[in-house]
Amino acid sequence: MSDETVGEVCTRPSPRRHSRLISRFSSRPAIASTHPPSSDLPEPPSPPPQYQAVPASQKGSWASFLKSIASFSGDLSSLTAPPFILSPISLTEFPELFAAIAEAKSEEDRSIAVLKWFISTLKGQYTSRNEKLGSEKKPLNPVLGELFYGYWPDTNNRGQTNLLVEQVSHHPPITAYHIANPTKHISLQGHNAQKTSFSGGSIIVKQIGHAVLTVELPEGNGKKEQFLITLPKLRIDGLWYGSPYVELCEFSYIQSSSGWLSTVEYKGKGYFSGKSHQIKAILTPPGSNNAKHTFEGLWHTTTKDLRTGATFTDVTGPKEEVTVASVEQQNEWESRRLWMNVAKGIREGDFEVAAREKSKIENEQRQRRRDEVAAGTKWELKHFEYLDSDPLYEDLGRLFKAIPPTEDAYVYRGNGPTLP
Repeated sequence: MSDETVGEVCTRPSPRRHSRLISRFSSRPAIASTHPPSSDLPEPPSPPPQYQAVPASQKGSWASFLKSIASFSGDLSSLTAPPFILSPISLTEFPELFAAIAEAKSEEDRSIAVLKWFISTLKGQYTSRNEKLGSEKKPLNPVLGELFYGYWPDTNNRGQTNLLVEQVSHHPPITAYHIANPTKHISLQGHNAQKTSFSGGSIIVKQIGHAVLTVELPEGNGKKEQFLITLPKLRIDGLWYGSPYVELCEFSYIQSSSGWLSTVEYKGKGYFSGKSHQIKAILTPPGSNNAKHTFEGLWHTTTKDLRTGATFTDVTGPKEEVTVASVEQQNEWESRRLWMNVAKGIREGDFEVAAREKSKIENEQRQRRRDEVAAGTKWELKHFEYLDSDPLYEDLGRLFKAIPPTEDAYVYRGNGPTLP
């Protein structure tokens, strides 16, 4: 699928009045919150109270931001959002809880377990900021070399699960991560980047990257099963209200080296009908196009097994937070210490302080890049090695005709810190 069709696929059907609004909005020379709409300009529907999230002091900057994205023709990742739309949590903190799936005894059961884990992570990845802060705040853009270390402790003999994240590129932003449970012999490594565009009143995000989950099998002799996990496209709505929220769209895939394939379809709410966050996943055996299992529901609440009627995933309860060292114990490159003053300003509603501290970090980064150019040096990654082509992605992707057919990768070097 070409980049040009992404907006058509991901964007909701636009009523004529909404398309007129967008057209006029993007062509007007200036927008200010105190200006009434012109008599021939149809107004968008009034948002519910929970969507009226733009602070009064920030309405002017938010209107300017909307004007800039409506007329911007490149990758929106390079645009700077007003401070109030930033989340006080950095993007590198979002790889979710890694569930232990090694207890599954067969290839089929392992594929079901991986699919169940994957669906269960979607809420934390794509709606947790919305629930906590009232809207889908823009994560603080990680700087090159930013690090995040955390773990979920061993309880009920599940083993400790360790998380390591490194920002391996700033332009474009690319995050690499490694999650491992040594006791259960499970690991996950991957990377994620985004290519963004503006279409039909929404921001369309094409996620670039993939993850590989590896399970060392109990038979020993180094035998393992691997799962290639691709990423869904995103649509960010609610921009006109200053309260963005994420909707997933199109498809993602989980291809096992055993041949089992999970095809996951995402559907969102249209203007006049449907529910938000709909999902349907089918699991097909090797060499077959016929579904052996089908799961359906809402990825942010519950899904069920259509064959048995039993609940498949339920993420309505509280999630288990990752454990991290105190800010005082972190080094200068770790997320919470690096962005400490910016996050404090956002939480306290002091957007002037947040903007000043954010600019300070960004200016320091620009100076580092200038110094590297002058010295003829290049930033060295700490925990990952870059591969321009991932052979495992190519091999497993061929089984379901992945697009693109090849993709780069960041391979974990195995040199993470010792966690408690």
